Amino acid sequence: MIEAGVPGFVVTQWHGTLAPAGTPRPVVERLHRDIVKALQQPEVISRLAADGTDGVGSSPQQFAAHMKAEREKWTKAIKQAGLAAQ
Repeated sequence: MIEAGVPGFVVTQWHGTLAPAGTPRPVVERLHRDIVKALQQPEVISRLAADGTDGVGSSPQQFAAHMKAEREKWTKAIKQAGLAAQ
């Protein structure tokens, strides 16, 4: 991004799993637990590593905070670039 004229702006790739609003907490907790378990499997670790990715398995609250930070970052970038949705 520095080369594109946007100093101090870091771009990273990330993936996450979302559920519809109002999904019961026990369902969210089960999904989280199963995803974290999958991310610990050697074959999943090696597949992600082959793509240059680390499986994180953060909590639903941590992921929500990450998504909020990403929204804020990209909103700022869009405004600084003078872009608007059409």
